[in-house]
Amino acid sequence: MSGLAARIRAIPSWQVTLSVALLALGFLIAAQLAAEGPRVRYTTQERAPLIETVSELQATHEDLARRILDLRDQITRIEGEGSGAAAIVKQLNAELESARIAAGLIPLEGPGVVFRLEDAAQPQPGGNASDSLVTARDVRTLVAELWLAGAEAIAVNGERVTSTTAVIDIGGSVLVNSAYVTGPYQVAAIGPTDLYDRVAASVSFSAFVGARVERYGIRLSFAEGDAVDVPAFAGTVRVEYAIPATASPTP
Repeated sequence: MSGLAARIRAIPSWQVTLSVALLALGFLIAAQLAAEGPRVRYTTQERAPLIETVSELQATHEDLARRILDLRDQITRIEGEGSGAAAIVKQLNAELESARIAAGLIPLEGPGVVFRLEDAAQPQPGGNASDSLVTARDVRTLVAELWLAGAEAIAVNGERVTSTTAVIDIGGSVLVNSAYVTGPYQVAAIGPTDLYDRVAASVSFSAFVGARVERYGIRLSFAEGDAVDVPAFAGTVRVEYAIPATASPTP
């Protein structure tokens, strides 16, 4: 026994301290791993339908992009033919500008309205908690109402809404174009000065307010302005298969 005690006393104090520290570190790591819950894993199979949907929605946008490229080529060619083609160049530039606006590639500013959608402050008694949360369907409904009321440009949390924009629920956020956005959701629209009045007069909008705002407590507010900003579409524009359609001859 005395020999064991002598060997223990012979161990340097720094080795004892290091051993105790490593033991404590190992215990903390094991406790941390045990406390972590299972992580959600998204398989390729789950992502495939979403990727396919986004790809299909690019068709119209790609057609507009191809038209822009064609108009640019025409402008370059005509500019090289001399100053006599100035009128044609001006006309093509105007068409190019219109096409870029239609494709959402130009930021815009003008009179309009900004709606704000927020989750309910607390779930309504007797309802599901999820009913009190803003969903992609709520955002799509509001966007559709604005288009029907005469909006010329719309953005959701800074994401320009184009003819190919998808608004889809992904977990606790909403996918707009290829961006994940979270609440509160701001839907900005440029249009006539009475844009809000047109939306408010819609029967379908009133039904939406009754079903979501009054029934489940979804918070909906708005502000009108003379200089509402709508940014340009920031996604990738690529054309692989689309070609300009040949107009049918007039009978």
